[in-house]
Amino acid sequence: MAGTSFVHTLHAQIPDCVFKTDYRIDPGKKGELSVEIDNLSFFKDDEYTGSFMKGYTLPGLWLQAKAVYYPLEMLKLEAGVHLQRFWGANRYPNMAYQDIAHWKGDQYQKGFHALPWFRAQVALSDHVNIVLGDLYGAANHNLIEPLYNPELNMVADPEMGLQLLYHSRRFDLDAWVNWESFIFRDDVHQEAFTVGLSTRFKFNDPDSRFHFYAPLQALAQHRGGEIDTILTNSVQTLMNGAVGIGGVWNTGHKIFKSVNVELDAAGYYQQAGKLWPFDNGYGVYARASADIYDFRVKTSYWRCHQFISMFGSPFYGAVSTSDEGLTFDDPSCVYFGLEYSRELAKGFSLGIDLDIYEHLPVVFRGTEQDGYKSFAKTSFSAGIYLRVNPSFLIKKF
Repeated sequence: MAGTSFVHTLHAQIPDCVFKTDYRIDPGKKGELSVEIDNLSFFKDDEYTGSFMKGYTLPGLWLQAKAVYYPLEMLKLEAGVHLQRFWGANRYPNMAYQDIAHWKGDQYQKGFHALPWFRAQVALSDHVNIVLGDLYGAANHNLIEPLYNPELNMVADPEMGLQLLYHSRRFDLDAWVNWESFIFRDDVHQEAFTVGLSTRFKFNDPDSRFHFYAPLQALAQHRGGEIDTILTNSVQTLMNGAVGIGGVWNTGHKIFKSVNVELDAAGYYQQAGKLWPFDNGYGVYARASADIYDFRVKTSYWRCHQFISMFGSPFYGAVSTSDEGLTFDDPSCVYFGLEYSRELAKGFSLGIDLDIYEHLPVVFRGTEQDGYKSFAKTSFSAGIYLRVNPSFLIKKF
């Protein structure tokens, strides 16, 4: 089993410490066959006010049990099962889109939401990896929060398809296709897939006292299919993107470790279809954080015009998901957050966070409240997360 001695490793980011999965292949594991358990248990309470979205609680876990085999120094194969469980739920839809659209299917599973798991990964060099099957998704994409809601690390199905990963001293690239819905001839639902790109240009060494970088991110989801049976509004193509500039001050101090600031411009475009009430929009996202011991203190400001995010929280959009037909004129939000994260041992990590959102006054559009200007509203959420990822060596061939 992976080492279980308790080591106090300093991390101050829940995405890095708890949610992300290390994709690097260790050549020394050639010929090893092992059994791996990967589990994220979580309890998150969202107390939301205002008209952007309704609050809810997420009590549950996901669990992956899989066999892992390294037939070659650069090749890794994984096969198993992915299970999702929410405490108190016994009936689960087979599939669901991860955005503001509703899926109206009638196929359900009982006990757990279960999916097969398979990943084939080849390291073409020290810098390039190709992945087929289940991808290194969610937090591994490093998308900004207006484009990707961190809660999807807990509740989203594993991404499946094709992925290209490139990492070097000056440039990181993650390009992927997530095939969300496959159709056969005469199917009555849409084919759906998402294409994503997440890059980071590093202007100097990330370990420098002052490090500067520029992220570029893009998402495009296509729904349709030439062989489906849907005749009206059957093709929809939706896009989100962001470009920014950021800097990190690595203090070199053991307690007050670093400060990170970043400014991003985000955009959205509805290239085909009428799923969203706006055809295009944009937003500005400014954020700052400081890593202090095992804690991270965060703040951000968001303002947008007719922006809608496919996978981000509705807090970052101009459309309500709680009141049908309601939109907002140039909504803005101020955020404050506190994280605690700690690697307990290799393969075992803990995260706790508190988030506070201050929704600034905004004008309502599209309902009987048209023209009404709301008061400022405060929402908050708190969560605890435990990642357990032990590996048991069965045999080395």
